[in-house]
Amino acid sequence: MDSIVVTGNGPLSGRIAIAGAKNACLTLMPATLLTEEPLTLLNAPRLSDIRTMAQLLQSLGAEVSALQDGKVLAMSSHALDNHRADYDIVRKMRASILVLGPMLARDGHAVVSLPGGCAIGARPVDLHLQALEALGAELDLRDGYVHAKAPSGGLKGGRVRFPLVSVGATENVLMAATLARGTTVIENAAREPEIVDLAQCLRKMGAQIEGEGTHTITVEGVERLGGATHRVVTDRIELGTYMLAPAICGGEVECLGGRRDLVGAFCERLEAAGISIEETESGLKVARRNGRVQAVDVTTEPYPGFPTDLQAQMMALLCTAEGTSVLEEKIFENRFMHAPELMRMGARIDVSGGTAKVHGVENLKGAPVMATDLRASVSLILAGLAAEGDTMVNRVYHLDRGYEQVVEKLAGVGAKIERVAA
Repeated sequence: MDSIVVTGNGPLSGRIAIAGAKNACLTLMPATLLTEEPLTLLNAPRLSDIRTMAQLLQSLGAEVSALQDGKVLAMSSHALDNHRADYDIVRKMRASILVLGPMLARDGHAVVSLPGGCAIGARPVDLHLQALEALGAELDLRDGYVHAKAPSGGLKGGRVRFPLVSVGATENVLMAATLARGTTVIENAAREPEIVDLAQCLRKMGAQIEGEGTHTITVEGVERLGGATHRVVTDRIELGTYMLAPAICGGEVECLGGRRDLVGAFCERLEAAGISIEETESGLKVARRNGRVQAVDVTTEPYPGFPTDLQAQMMALLCTAEGTSVLEEKIFENRFMHAPELMRMGARIDVSGGTAKVHGVENLKGAPVMATDLRASVSLILAGLAAEGDTMVNRVYHLDRGYEQVVEKLAGVGAKIERVAA
């Protein structure tokens, strides 16, 4: 099993190209199931999760080709011959549940395994199911699979009101509603840029959608959707991660393709900590020039609030801040598993439930650490950039799910980092 070794060696300088958004691409790919015509995605990230989604779509009979070194995905679902998404593939990635709505809307039936590690109610898949039921779907859960059937004549428009904001459930019902008869109103919808990106792609395919980016989305169902070519939005989580690199160890880095509107709440917290952020023609330029960063408090919230997927990385920065920071995690439980690993590097962190107090120290020390999840893995790499000596991050297979060429990108701006084969 590979490891990544990072050696703290001072400020960074240069430019990092930010990839297309993983979470957007994983949502856009199942949209091919809504049409018999080709769907082409530009600016696709080259990640293991994208390959897993491609395998899932291919298992259903879709054609998926990766072109231009994987940055272009050419897809066609003109000959679907299977409507069962098996556990062997679905267990690898929670986003697999997003094939349910499109298959149900287009062909009226689908059998989809519950995602791996999923209990109904935790990171709630039940919201997906309740939303589809509001469109008339008949659902039966047995043997770990969702058996879904549309009523005679197909799904019908309805009113969906989520009791809490869910990005995935919003995406699933949004896709399904495009082919439902009549009007669907989605209330308390997620507002994330990935939702907006999906709506824009669906509109290119012929869908009639209004209100994306707000809490109320209205969809007028159409009889059929066509093909389209769509560019995947910039990955705001990768953007925020690389913005933290010069913040944590000094220097100046321009993140190409970066947009402030994608990470507004995150930028506000970085600037409060004393980091300079400048908008350029090519992206965002981030710099830390004067001493230690200042402690700031952070509360994760649904977009446009501070993203939960940047909480671990922000914690790494605040480990060396002047003063005490309080991080409150309001999206997911058990999201502080990286804290004990940071403490192995000399960080002072007190965790109580959904709150972590980070008492800044002047220096971190390199140590062997273990990645517990995707975002935790990159937070440890960031911490290693600022630590004295070598930091070996183990179990980096998590990293491959969400960051392409992380070693090459950081090395390109002066980091001393290498991937070591087991």
